[in-house]
Amino acid sequence: MKIMLFLPTQQKTALLAGIGATGCITVLSLLSSHSHALWLMAPFGATMVILFGLPASPLAQPRNIVAGHLITAALGLAIAHLLGVHEWTLGLAVGLSIAAMMLTNTAHPPAGANPLLIMLAGENWHFILTPVASGAILIVGFGYVYHRFISGQQYPKQWF
Repeated sequence: MKIMLFLPTQQKTALLAGIGATGCITVLSLLSSHSHALWLMAPFGATMVILFGLPASPLAQPRNIVAGHLITAALGLAIAHLLGVHEWTLGLAVGLSIAAMMLTNTAHPPAGANPLLIMLAGENWHFILTPVASGAILIVGFGYVYHRFISGQQYPKQWF
């Protein structure tokens, strides 16, 4: 890590963000490979951008990551279960998810993809536990440890 001392701040920040995201996604992927549970989903890739690239952002805070993913996943599952998967229900699920995140102060843009993923893939209610809840909680924990001991950036600004 001594080479990092000689990098300009922007390059150092970018490199540290990339390393953090690499580590976190690798851990989630390894957990998926070595267990019978799914720990990884595509929206988590976008969560990495916010958590490791912009950790001071309100959108990167634990409340936003965990609750944002849970709220939107639950809405996607509920809409699919109650109304089925149609063009209009896909739009409705995303629109309701955005409104719900804004009303609960839990906006997390990557979570806006959850209803589409869940509805188009035909996921069931178990999906809310793994990968959504377990993955989001692990991501926040990894981010906390990573920023505290490696990046040196303050994270989180507030827990909940």
